[in-house]
Amino acid sequence: MYHSTRSKEEVSGVDALLNGLALDGGLYVLDQFPCLNYKDYYEASYITLASKIISSFFNEFSYSEIEKEVKEAYSSFDIEEVVQLKKTKDVYFLELFHGPTLAFKDIALMILPRLMKLAKLKKRDSRRRTILTATSGDTGGAALNGFANVEGMNVIVLYPNQSVSNIQEQQMLSYQSQNSKVYAVQGNFDDCQTLVKEFFLKNSDLDLSSANSINIGRLIPQIVYYFYCYILLVKQKEIVEDEAVDFIVPTGNFGNVLAALFAKFMGVPIRKLIIASNENDVLVEFFTKGVYNANRKFHKTNSPSMDILISSNLERFLYYACGKDSNQVFKLMKALNKTKRYRYKNPFPFIEAYKTDSIQTNLYIKQVYEKYGYLIDPHTAVAYGAYQQVKSEKVKQIIVSTASPFKFPKTIVEAFGLTAQNELECLKDTFHLMIPKQLQFNPKEKICLKKEDVFPTIRKVIECLK
Repeated sequence: MYHSTRSKEEVSGVDALLNGLALDGGLYVLDQFPCLNYKDYYEASYITLASKIISSFFNEFSYSEIEKEVKEAYSSFDIEEVVQLKKTKDVYFLELFHGPTLAFKDIALMILPRLMKLAKLKKRDSRRRTILTATSGDTGGAALNGFANVEGMNVIVLYPNQSVSNIQEQQMLSYQSQNSKVYAVQGNFDDCQTLVKEFFLKNSDLDLSSANSINIGRLIPQIVYYFYCYILLVKQKEIVEDEAVDFIVPTGNFGNVLAALFAKFMGVPIRKLIIASNENDVLVEFFTKGVYNANRKFHKTNSPSMDILISSNLERFLYYACGKDSNQVFKLMKALNKTKRYRYKNPFPFIEAYKTDSIQTNLYIKQVYEKYGYLIDPHTAVAYGAYQQVKSEKVKQIIVSTASPFKFPKTIVEAFGLTAQNELECLKDTFHLMIPKQLQFNPKEKICLKKEDVFPTIRKVIECLK
């Protein structure tokens, strides 16, 4: 059973999926994690492993039900095994961007709509449900794509105006349809995320859920690739069984790191989890000084999916960090809501955090290509910057590569000092790479809202979509 980070009132996995956010504003968590022995899955495909892990969290569904949805979800990926591990002479890159929107969010957001569909069937719920989500770039496109053909679901996405890449924006605007709407908001990602949470709490009469990683169904599919990566390393004789490894994860909202922590709780031999942040380094201060302080300047950077000051999934981390004390979490979140600040010392010394700024990000994009002949996106470059600060010859280290470089062509062109009228064509010609077929867009009209207009607009849209 699941319950809120802020109370112990239990709900089923089905309700946790459909609610998204707990009624008290907290996030759903489990007190006891399933225990899987990675050694049992050496011969398993990614599909099989994902089906096993996801079904272990939702016993309301049969394994065959989950497996069917997982197979369908990943049929649109451009590689058979969903993720890919690239080896260089120094470090590994775990590529998570082979889905329909070229970002790691696809791995979870192709599964979540199908889990929610199963949940509605289990509850015999025929009502239309609205998925309301905020995005700093990649979640929006992945959510709109993932929910596009799911019966009984509407999707509304908010994103910060002029704070996502042109490709990300064009992608989102192209996915608008009869049951999906996209709005730019005059503000930053934290404003969008706060508006979503407040709308949930103030509109409990509506059938709402979320596709952000505040939804536990978004988080669980992300656990799979940490298991799969470790199994690959053993199978390829890069490590021996039970040899610990490090994962270096670019993060803003803390979901991808939290999924790695859950994988560690479930038995993956992880030595260190390295958090990679850009100039919006609120997580670096928290994990080095024990102070979470969102009262700081917000930076628009060249790694926009990480331009976040209030990391929602850190609330789940706090729940486990403070010994599953929901009262303590409630007090910390109350302080955050009131002062945008709280103190709590990280009890897990294996989690570290490092900052890479935008200038360094560009330098690392160029350096990685010159050193390894491998082109990376700016978020992966931020992680490579963290790797430079923690690299070790004693342990295998894996950088989690969260997006295709083709999603950020302007930054890549700038990093190499190139000039181009068509940045995608420039990447193709300069680096002898094919432009991914996923980047063919037909964007609809952009609509930009003031923050005070968001609530009435969303309410009206939901009433029209019923």
